[in-house]
Amino acid sequence: MRDHLSSLPLDEDVLEIVAPEQFAALANPLRQRLLFALGRQPATVRQLAAQLDAKKGNVAHHLKVLREARLVHVAETRQVRGGTEQYYQRVGRHIVVAEPQVAGSAAMLAAVAQELGLSPVDTHLTLRHLRLSPTKARELGEALAKLVDEAEEDAEDQPLHGVLVALCQLALPTSTTGSA
Repeated sequence: MRDHLSSLPLDEDVLEIVAPEQFAALANPLRQRLLFALGRQPATVRQLAAQLDAKKGNVAHHLKVLREARLVHVAETRQVRGGTEQYYQRVGRHIVVAEPQVAGSAAMLAAVAQELGLSPVDTHLTLRHLRLSPTKARELGEALAKLVDEAEEDAEDQPLHGVLVALCQLALPTSTTGSA
């Protein structure tokens, strides 16, 4: 399975989740929070532990798992007091799940739910069901992706916001009872 991961390209803009190892790595809420934290700028184990209120050993372990799954990489190293400090960064600015799997999607949504719960201000969460033709659904998906991709960011000193966009065709319920 490592061979599959080594063939994945490093893209500076998009992190596409495709490999089983990547979905497995996303199954832990702390690893997801680490990915969120590393979305803006590189950070050390110590900085991440302080930011996420976690133990340095736990952060180091989960960064190793994320690195092996090619979700993060060492962006730079610095010599400090006789040691080497590593700065980790997420592989892509945007995370895209190519072919969502139930376990990976559930883990990602759980991490988003955790972030919503930790938000210091009111959040916006909407679920709406729409009847759309395949053409209109594709157009809506493209428009949503474009809206997020082209959003202008404010200065570094402004609060960081997370955006999750999902569009899926709902499965029709199957009836297991016969008609009366």
